[in-house]
Amino acid sequence: MALGTAEAERVTLSGFECFDSLDDWGRWLGASPEWVGAFDFPFGLPRELVEHLCWPLQWHALIAHYAGLGRAEIRQTFAAFCAARPVGGKFAHRATDGPAGSSPSMKWVNPPVAFMLHAGVPRLLEAGAVLPGLHRPAHGGARIALEGYPGLLARELIARRSYKSDDPGAQTEARRQARVDLVEAMEKGSARLGVRLVLNKSMRERLLTDAKGDCIDAALCLLQAAWAAARSASVGTGYGLPAEIDPLEGWIVTA
Repeated sequence: MALGTAEAERVTLSGFECFDSLDDWGRWLGASPEWVGAFDFPFGLPRELVEHLCWPLQWHALIAHYAGLGRAEIRQTFAAFCAARPVGGKFAHRATDGPAGSSPSMKWVNPPVAFMLHAGVPRLLEAGAVLPGLHRPAHGGARIALEGYPGLLARELIARRSYKSDDPGAQTEARRQARVDLVEAMEKGSARLGVRLVLNKSMRERLLTDAKGDCIDAALCLLQAAWAAARSASVGTGYGLPAEIDPLEGWIVTA
């Protein structure tokens, strides 16, 4: 997780927090009194899918139901849904998937975002976070969680060039050069978002040497969070989100 501070159109990357477990991550979120964060996993499921399965149509009740399922049951349920649909339309999509270019949140493999939702969202709720457009706890409101997607901003900056791989054999010089170009573009700033990254030599080196891309993805989410924080009081649900979003599906910030 990338940490930083925002001022005007500048976001200074101050460091990273790394966690050995999801529970450690969740405890850190709850212990930190105030933050705005963009998190790289979906906050909701497609309405079409939820209605088909006759699951709760209220977001908080849906998340409680979903969190109570095991991964094997989720996989089996979603696979059965896909198996009954025609080629080219196997998955249900959220409204945000089109403008964000994101994978459907019901995918359980490549990437397994359905399991990321299952693991991540309950811990945000346990930390007392506000999820604009979806959930506001009865008390608090100083921890703001937004759904981020680093791939959206990366594509704006270097198109569809691949800059990371978990496979050591695929961690090529071409991908490293893509990271170099991506970091330079982040420092210059996104023309659409008007936010640029400020980092020192050691932080830059960390972004470039992490061939798996975890650090650079975290920094991309940091930029998205800073953009949203600057728009916290905007109309509708705030934080730069559209005035109207599906209160069951959610929305990817900056999409």
